[in-house]
Amino acid sequence: MSQQASEQVDPIVSIKPLGFPWQTPDPFLFCVHHDDRYPAGNERLGPEASLAGREMGQDFAGKDGWRMYHGREIPGFPQHPHRGFETVTVVRRGLIDHSDSMGAAARYGGGDVQWLTTGKGILHSEVFPLLNRQGPNPTELFQIWLNLPKANKLVEPHFTMLWDNTIPRHVARDAEGGTTEVAIVAGRLGEQKAPPPPPKSWASRAEADVAIWTIKMAPGARWTLPPAARGSNRWLYFFAGTGLRVGARTIASNHVIDLRAELEVPLEAGPDEAELLLLQGRPINEPVVQYGPFVMNSREEIQQAFFDYQRTHFGGWPWQSDEPAHPREEGRFARHADGHIERPT
Repeated sequence: MSQQASEQVDPIVSIKPLGFPWQTPDPFLFCVHHDDRYPAGNERLGPEASLAGREMGQDFAGKDGWRMYHGREIPGFPQHPHRGFETVTVVRRGLIDHSDSMGAAARYGGGDVQWLTTGKGILHSEVFPLLNRQGPNPTELFQIWLNLPKANKLVEPHFTMLWDNTIPRHVARDAEGGTTEVAIVAGRLGEQKAPPPPPKSWASRAEADVAIWTIKMAPGARWTLPPAARGSNRWLYFFAGTGLRVGARTIASNHVIDLRAELEVPLEAGPDEAELLLLQGRPINEPVVQYGPFVMNSREEIQQAFFDYQRTHFGGWPWQSDEPAHPREEGRFARHADGHIERPT
């Protein structure tokens, strides 16, 4: 389609307010944006603050600007099972301590991404250690659930670390000098390509057209989102800022915009910095049956997942605590199930 023709077609299919969690299109299942202003930490890496008035074990209210979630000493999500999909965890600020039933562990944050293929089943814990004892511990992250096709739902669990310094950043400058920075977690933008996802991921297939980008636009900056493949789903989440012009429409913050993937889309930030998340991909187009942490293709497969979990506990839990944290002095690292240790360079 020519540029003139694309300008005559509204690139927006629909606009919806963001909820909790965020709605996502096939091949995605779920996205949540955690943004917590944690206080100083204590000796156990939890908050140096009273926990009175919180619904412990289910603290999502946001009292004082932060949440314990399911954690009891350390904020986060103690051990829990998954089967049949992937988690892509993009940590913008703060840290996550990961531990799992394969005996693997990691500490990552500050722009790092963990991409976990849960496959046939895994138990894992994700807690947010509050290392700073002298001041605040802000923690912000996206967790995105990406479905697996039926053929790969029972593969071996596996995770890949995308360290911050390996994630390409595309910086564009408009005619007035306004900058737009795009962090390419998945997919490609021009000649810049994200690190490879896990090998059994839907995103590992070139024809799947999966893209996960975070976009930061300076006040008043203009940038044109290039077209993607026709038939892909493409949603743009506007989560920070005071206004965004998308094509001919002005969008308020905290909305998701469903875009026509095959069209380029002119974007213009309002008077404040604008931040967006782009999720894009060709749909898997298979039945989705979800019950809690299990995502399969039929009710019978969900019943089998519960049976397998009750029988095997997906390998069991090798840690002394349900919410293990790594030593305060430990840096960012990943120890895989085979014992291999990697650290960011």
